[in-house]
Amino acid sequence: MAEEKKVVVNNEDGDSAEITLQKKQDAPEVDENISEDATAELENLKAELKAKDERILRLQADFDNFRKRTAREKSEVAAVIEQAFLKDLLPLLDNLSRASDAAEKAGQNDVETLRKGIEMIKQETVAVMGKHGLEAIETLNKAFDPNFHQAVGTVKDETKEDGTIAAEFQRGYTARGAVIRPSMVQVVNNS
Repeated sequence: MAEEKKVVVNNEDGDSAEITLQKKQDAPEVDENISEDATAELENLKAELKAKDERILRLQADFDNFRKRTAREKSEVAAVIEQAFLKDLLPLLDNLSRASDAAEKAGQNDVETLRKGIEMIKQETVAVMGKHGLEAIETLNKAFDPNFHQAVGTVKDETKEDGTIAAEFQRGYTARGAVIRPSMVQVVNNS
């Protein structure tokens, strides 16, 4: 009659393997053979666990390298995008410098010319930022939406419905659908 004995082998990482040893009670000389077989099997299992531990360490190192490489690539892409944006802003800086120089030399009669120049710079700025996905949030006479607007005050106005925006104090903007700055507004509250 054979007796079965289960042995669980654990490694340092918590991996385990279970082996079953069979022992015959009426043949003591077989016990030594089973013991040698069990020892050999145990050594094989330990070798397998060690190989798996080494494989896990290699995989962890590969993942670490992947994570670092990805972070570096993201940083490089962000730098390229930032440089392109700054390059697009350089003509605006040039025009602002020209306007500043003209303002120093301008007399009272040149105020309208200076105002027109500043308006052109503003339009150019809006165009450059629009090229990069910037859009102004519409506010006046629109319904207040806390996702896009920040209420900084209320006003009574019987000609408008409650919750309508009466005034805009600071323009808000979205970039590719995400709010980057909410509009600061005054909201109608007739109650």
